[in-house]
Amino acid sequence: MTAAVKTFIDTSTPFGRVAERMLRTERIVWLTTVSADGTPQPNAVWFIWDGDSALMYSIPNQAKLKNIARNPNVALNLDSKKQGDRLVILTGTAAVETNASPLNKNRAYMAKYRTEIARLKLGTPAKMASEYSVAVRITPKKLRGF
Repeated sequence: MTAAVKTFIDTSTPFGRVAERMLRTERIVWLTTVSADGTPQPNAVWFIWDGDSALMYSIPNQAKLKNIARNPNVALNLDSKKQGDRLVILTGTAAVETNASPLNKNRAYMAKYRTEIARLKLGTPAKMASEYSVAVRITPKKLRGF
């Protein structure tokens, strides 16, 4: 008998169902890191959600990577609807994931963003993977919103 896998979000609640759906379907999440002087630094990023954590890719040597190396505490904020409802905010930690597949070999990532890569003329997925070569895993500790 196999133990049930516990996920981070309680999908038995209405908010949990909304949060899980938004994390799986929204194309952009705002990743907020903290600069050396303590100033919050929000950046819109592409991401995939696996039920317990988010994975994003970055160009090397970006400020967000330096911020994460110095202070791994981050927040993920999903955009609300026009009236300000459906807020989903996760706080947790981020770390470079050295064993992640390149984005062009990540099936879930490519399923979500292949069309956007072409629409934005970012080149081939392999070219984008060579530029966005640093994978970052965000592991949430808290979830809030409504």
